[in-house]
Amino acid sequence: MLIRHPDDFPSRQITDERLFQDRRAFLAAVGGAALVAMPVENLLAASRKLARAAQDKLTPYEAVTTYNNFYEFGTDKSDPAANSKDFRTRPWTVQVEGEVKKPATYAYDDFVRGFTPVERVYRHRCVEGWSMVVPWMGIPLASVIARLEPTSRAKFIEFTTILDPKQMPGQRANILPWPYVEGLRMDEAMNPLTLLVTGVYGKPLLPQNGAPLRLVVPWKYGFKGGKSIVNIRFSEAQPRTTWNIAAPNEYGFYANVNPSVDHPRWSQAKERRVGEFFKQPTLMFNGYGDQVASLYTGMDLRKHF
Repeated sequence: MLIRHPDDFPSRQITDERLFQDRRAFLAAVGGAALVAMPVENLLAASRKLARAAQDKLTPYEAVTTYNNFYEFGTDKSDPAANSKDFRTRPWTVQVEGEVKKPATYAYDDFVRGFTPVERVYRHRCVEGWSMVVPWMGIPLASVIARLEPTSRAKFIEFTTILDPKQMPGQRANILPWPYVEGLRMDEAMNPLTLLVTGVYGKPLLPQNGAPLRLVVPWKYGFKGGKSIVNIRFSEAQPRTTWNIAAPNEYGFYANVNPSVDHPRWSQAKERRVGEFFKQPTLMFNGYGDQVASLYTGMDLRKHF
């Protein structure tokens, strides 16, 4: 099994992009609301929300774009940035199929046209024990789903990464069953937190981060975030997902961050932010329980891991 559980991360001093923090962190804290003529009481509430969010210091852009899991480009954390420099993201198409009223092969620009991007600062937790705080730009997946009009039979949505061994050296080896596939239940996909991401730190998404289109589900472990998506399928049956196929005893379909359920080979109770020395407690649902816990009412989250 190639996933490793490093105890230590390289300590490096990287200057944050303060212009981004000053402008976009506030927008994220107020949910992108317009500040013009905002009532004083609302502005004060937004300021308090920002103060709470400020406890999560942004992971520097350099770390976000050089310390990555993207096995299609290699298994070391530095491989994706090193091996994706010539990866072509144009032209790009997204095929939509299955239980949906508007199946088609969409050119990328047509697929994203008409949506207003949102900016969200999300915590991320990798199953290996490291974490980041990343400012994403993207489209709420619920908006995309509404436009595509799934049928009443659609209970799940499946995302597939491009299969291109010529550009992706990791796909030339039997690291995983390619292409990479991930999936969500429809109510998970419709949650307002779920994004189809097109940018990071206010800049276009780089190949090592999943350009041109990737999935971000912040209350789940990072492997749920399929990258470089070329196919979206709506289905009645739960899809078979890549890590669940490769190691079903270690990686369940749901992948909700749950510190009380250890990985078979290490504890999930604590995590270490990339670039920091001390560990901190892992939060249930990665701290997003208020927004998502109701999705799993009545489920045994040790069984459905």
